[in-house]
Amino acid sequence: MANATGRPTAPLILSEAEREYLERQVRKHRVARSMSERCRIILRCADGIASKTVASELGVHEHTVGKWRRRFLKDRLDGLLDEVRPGRPRTIDDDQIAAVIERTLRSTPSDATHWSIRSMAGVAGFSHTTIRRIWNAFGLQPHRTETFKLSSDPLFVDKVRDIVGLYLSPPNRALVLSVDEKSQIQALDREQPVLPMMPGVPERRTHSYVRHGTTTLFAALDVASGFVIGKCYKRHRATEFLDFLKQIDANVPPDLDVHIVMDNYATHKTASIKNWLLRRPRYHVHFTPTSASWINQVERWFAELTRKQLRRGVHTSTAQLEADIKSFIERHNENPKPYRWTKSADDILAAVKRFCQKVDNSL
Repeated sequence: MANATGRPTAPLILSEAEREYLERQVRKHRVARSMSERCRIILRCADGIASKTVASELGVHEHTVGKWRRRFLKDRLDGLLDEVRPGRPRTIDDDQIAAVIERTLRSTPSDATHWSIRSMAGVAGFSHTTIRRIWNAFGLQPHRTETFKLSSDPLFVDKVRDIVGLYLSPPNRALVLSVDEKSQIQALDREQPVLPMMPGVPERRTHSYVRHGTTTLFAALDVASGFVIGKCYKRHRATEFLDFLKQIDANVPPDLDVHIVMDNYATHKTASIKNWLLRRPRYHVHFTPTSASWINQVERWFAELTRKQLRRGVHTSTAQLEADIKSFIERHNENPKPYRWTKSADDILAAVKRFCQKVDNSL
């Protein structure tokens, strides 16, 4: 008895699949801390380490190590899961939940265009927290709404394949330029000085503003490099667009073909524009589908310009506004980065098809 070392423990041997699962759970960032701890215990025990040593390493009690060791030996991986607790019995049955969901989806309140949590709770006879749990469980958000626009262009499929093909597989010895104009950019000044941000207080400005004129920005985005050619004009007629095309022609190497992606705006299709392009056979025009500006990559750059420079900018004249836009373009071109197009034409058309089917089923 002098050499006894305590109750013998059964050897814990892991299969390759079990070890891989346990190690994956330990590496995950979003796994529950308790589950991660149990997996570490089993992995250390499987390495032949004594329970006391495992408990000391992981900062748990020795009885905890023994508990999960025994449960794993009995039920393997299922033994690491929490046991089902009875808890409080349900007070709302499935039919009542289905009735709330049906009323949310198929009806509206008499005094509003959509249900709120409390208005639904008043009609259904449940607490607002119960309605919240039901809506969260089934992803219902009556307060939210989204807009959509389906293109009616008869050549929609052909144009999508053409333009997306340019983005994903541009031709050799050629530039792909995404061209458009951002019109009616307003030079706005606030009626009172902007109050700067302070600790605990955001920047504050008056809701009302003074308008000091507008300008139009013509821009061409090189899809491959992210470089932008831009110029501001007072108006956005065919005359200004033709002048911008000449500026593009002056900045593009003469030995490269130029593929221009632009929308169907009337300014882009006048006789003067067509004649100018016909005299330069290296220029190839690709029109975007009607009501599909999302396929024109320069729109993404316009969004960046608006967010970083225009939305909170304060300008007392169009000259100051144009100077800031020009400065933004120059800073962007110091380190241009292209936007990465990830969806193939087949992916886009399949998504449009699914959406159309969903619309048809809801009618």
